[in-house]
Amino acid sequence: MKQQFLALSSLLLCITCSVDIQAQQTPTFHIGVKGGTSFTKTSTESSSLKGKYGLGYQAGVMTRMDIGSLYVQGEALFNKRKTTYEIKDGSSAKLSWSAIDIPIVIGYKVVKTNDFNLRVFAGGVYSYAFNNNLSTSQALQEGFKKFDKSNIGITGGLGIDYKNLTVDLRYEKGLSSISKDFKFKPNSFSLGIGYFLF
Repeated sequence: MKQQFLALSSLLLCITCSVDIQAQQTPTFHIGVKGGTSFTKTSTESSSLKGKYGLGYQAGVMTRMDIGSLYVQGEALFNKRKTTYEIKDGSSAKLSWSAIDIPIVIGYKVVKTNDFNLRVFAGGVYSYAFNNNLSTSQALQEGFKKFDKSNIGITGGLGIDYKNLTVDLRYEKGLSSISKDFKFKPNSFSLGIGYFLF
C-alpha cells in the first residue's frame, strides 16, 4: 500500500508541475461520451493457474482540460471485464466482473493542429469492482470470496483526435490484487472511441 501511495503521489506531483508550466495559457474544457472494448487477463503467483485474455466492454463519460499541448483527462467508465484460466489439471475457469473505473491521465499532443491531434498519455486508475462470477472448482470459489472491491492501477497509451472524435489505445496494469488469497492482478488492453459534445 505504501508503494501504491508513493506512485499516486508522484503522478499528482507531475500533473501539478506540468499544469503550472503552461498556466499562462487559457484552458479549455470538453465533455463527451466514450465506449469500447477491453482485453483483460490476471497475473497470479499460483503455479497451478495460467491467465488468458478475455474480451469485455466499457462505456461512460469523459472530460478533458486542454492547456496548450498538454491536457488532463478524467473518465468515469462502466467496465465489464472477463478473463479465463487454464488449470494444471487440464480444466479451465472463467472469471467475469463489473467495475466502475475512474482513470485520470495527463497527456501531451505530439502533433497538434486545429482538426487533428496525435497524443501520448499516462496516469492512474481507481476501480471499484462488483458482481464477480467465477465458473470453476470449489477451491477457487472459496478463494474468490475474498474478492477485493477497491483496486488501483496505472495506465498509459496513444490517442488520436479528429475534430470532436477521439480514439485511445491504452494499457492498464493493476497494482493491487483482486483476490487476497490468489494475488490476482488485472492487466488489460483497451480500445476506446469517444465523441466530445463540446
